[in-house]
Amino acid sequence: MATPVHTNANVTTGQPPQPQRPTRSQWSRFIHSSRTAPYVFVLPFLLSFALFFAYPVISTVIMSFQEVLPGITTYVGLENYKDLMNPTFGKAILNSVLYTLLTLVVLIPLPLVLAVLLNSPKMPGRGLFRSVMFIPALTSVVVAGTIFRLMFGELDGSLMNSLLGLFGLEPYKWLMNANTGFLALIVLALWRWLGVNMLYYMSGLQNIPPELYEAAQIDGASRFESFWRITIPMLKPVTIYVFTISIYAGLSMFTESYMLWNGNNSPNDIGLTIVGYLYRQGLEQNSMGFGAAVGIVLLVFTLVLNLIQLKFFGMFRKED
Repeated sequence: MATPVHTNANVTTGQPPQPQRPTRSQWSRFIHSSRTAPYVFVLPFLLSFALFFAYPVISTVIMSFQEVLPGITTYVGLENYKDLMNPTFGKAILNSVLYTLLTLVVLIPLPLVLAVLLNSPKMPGRGLFRSVMFIPALTSVVVAGTIFRLMFGELDGSLMNSLLGLFGLEPYKWLMNANTGFLALIVLALWRWLGVNMLYYMSGLQNIPPELYEAAQIDGASRFESFWRITIPMLKPVTIYVFTISIYAGLSMFTESYMLWNGNNSPNDIGLTIVGYLYRQGLEQNSMGFGAAVGIVLLVFTLVLNLIQLKFFGMFRKED
């Protein structure tokens, strides 16, 4: 008697077999396998990078070669970039670069010195000082800008003019002069970011082995020599990071200036920045193509400056 031949076809319907869906264990093995797991973990970053950075940058580059009007888009070639050769944009670049340099001069050495002082076990109230110095970073820049505008106001009752009155001096229009207006911007930046940079340096100080200072003390090194030859070299990675974010923050500064002068039209453009010029052209004057060109120039300018400072600090040098 012949044995029946079994096939994979459905006996009752005569239809071919349907492919089986992967089981939960199969998906688990696929995701947690040594080959696919790295791609699974990297995938969220790649998606967010493509969606929130790569796509906007590519769209901005394309828009910078266009004249964008409501419902009308026209390619104009390099006209938007040629229009950037004007004194107003030059003033915006000069203001942004000057603001960045001044903040670097203030917000690099001063937080470092404060961090060293607060890191000393002999310093009383270290926890209190850390909290107090970090509070300004939690304050809204809109609120901070409004307060500083009132502090540097023209009225006799403003804080700065009240201080001048104590010395018998006349009230001064602080925000109407380029020098004192920039002073207000730097004081605002110092008040807001001093505590943040100080905490960066304090975190770096915690990673310096105390044995290095003990060995230096045995060799007869003074505190200044230990600071210069041990603390500063060991804090190089933190300094590079603070430099990088400070350059970006300085060149992209806008809200502080906008709030300090209660708008984007400071007297003689003494507070106009690159982002402020982008805002004026792209949004206030509805010239999106020209504003996109300003944004691309800002991106390239910031990238070049950061690459120069990274090259200066030897970040691209191969280690032996």
